[in-house]
Amino acid sequence: MKSIVIKKRKNIDLPVAALQKLSVMAASQGESLKAFIERLLIEKAESLKIEVLTNPSPSGDEWFDDPKNLVEIESRIQAYKEGKTEVAVILRSTEEIKNFISNL
Repeated sequence: MKSIVIKKRKNIDLPVAALQKLSVMAASQGESLKAFIERLLIEKAESLKIEVLTNPSPSGDEWFDDPKNLVEIESRIQAYKEGKTEVAVILRSTEEIKNFISNL
């Protein structure tokens, strides 16, 4: 069974010196410059391993791996956006106030 590959045309700009070198390489392999560049790019793209992390924490904090915690965060953000809640900060000491201000 043959798979269908959807292609998209994209113009790219390359320096003349790079095109000359690529042309020589393509000719040495019996390919057109266009086919040679396409093959190189496709091979490179297929060799890449792309991993999308679902954990939003830069440190990978495991707390964010629990779906219940993420749902809680999203619901609190939505409630805040809808004006259903307010952010309250209770500062009890001079040190807490200084820390709060320095973290703004």
